[in-house]
Amino acid sequence: METVLEAAGLTKKFPNQRGIENITLEVKRGDIYGFFGPNGAGKTTVMKIMTGLSRADRGAVRIFGHDVTRDFEKAMQKVGVLIETATAHEYMSGYKNLELAARFYADVDGKRIDEVLELVGLSPFKREKVEQYSLGMKQRLGVASALLSRPELLILDEPTNGMDIEGMVEIRELIRRLAEQENITFFVSSHLIHEMELMCNKVGILYKGRFVEEQAVADILNGPYASLEEYFIKLVQEERRLEQVEQL
Repeated sequence: METVLEAAGLTKKFPNQRGIENITLEVKRGDIYGFFGPNGAGKTTVMKIMTGLSRADRGAVRIFGHDVTRDFEKAMQKVGVLIETATAHEYMSGYKNLELAARFYADVDGKRIDEVLELVGLSPFKREKVEQYSLGMKQRLGVASALLSRPELLILDEPTNGMDIEGMVEIRELIRRLAEQENITFFVSSHLIHEMELMCNKVGILYKGRFVEEQAVADILNGPYASLEEYFIKLVQEERRLEQVEQL
């Protein structure tokens, strides 16, 4: 199966000594890859490096075979991105925001804007100013913007942030539907472990900037663990035990 996204040895340290160390992972075509870890684990740092928003001290990222640092335009040509909280022009409508974003793509027209608004459930509100949107609605607009160019890979950082339960379910089902029906690959971060379990076929666990484990969700649930949450807690407990041993 084709490798869509690969990271090798990603390392980045900040002045406060936090950061990420030696992150290596691989995402295959059609995967819904869940990048999971507690707040502050380094998920957003990794995703910013993947999308060229930050530069690693060491290591490399390749998307569709192209190095993100050396060949950025080709690497990102088929990629849609939502990193951290979605941003938009508050004084403009949701539709107008997408119309503005569409100028960057040669083949995105009004029909496509209406399509993505329908996909994320914002069609009834497309003429409202974004300043009237809730946080969850703004996240939906961010997902819509990421979908505009018909990407083959979507990199989404906490896409359900601020959404109610109904919204989370709708976005989860949208991601699963796009992966199954259109073979779109997803790399999705979250700290909501139940969402990861229901949505993803594979997860990578990050803890304090280190890549702890990578497993197929089915293998985890068919093993000795009743849930992804139980699996994660066991991993974290083992990591903390090793930290205590190292400090002795």
